[in-house]
Amino acid sequence: MAPPVTPDGRYIVVRGRLWRRANPNLPEAERQAHVAALMQARRAVRAALGAGDAAALKAARADVDAAKVALGERGPVWWEDSEDLNRHMVRNTRYADWFAGVKGTPAGTVASRTET
Repeated sequence: MAPPVTPDGRYIVVRGRLWRRANPNLPEAERQAHVAALMQARRAVRAALGAGDAAALKAARADVDAAKVALGERGPVWWEDSEDLNRHMVRNTRYADWFAGVKGTPAGTVASRTET
């Protein structure tokens, strides 16, 4: 089941918590390049963990962060009219009433995060 997306398209909700979505205004080719970089960086994190290589792990995690910033999931928000609520519990935000009415979210929870 895909996680619910806030009405303004800025966040998904996972286990009752808001997670910022990628900037929908990125050109598709640019978005795909950033997603590919993110996936490569995640593979590098896994490899570094498996090898016990602390320096490679630090570099790989920096690459994950850079890709997420480029996608708009971290760093400066890609909108201008309100603050960032990333990682806030949805029940404590302006989205609480909306989320209370989302079908298929018993007690305001969603099982897993599926978006990058």
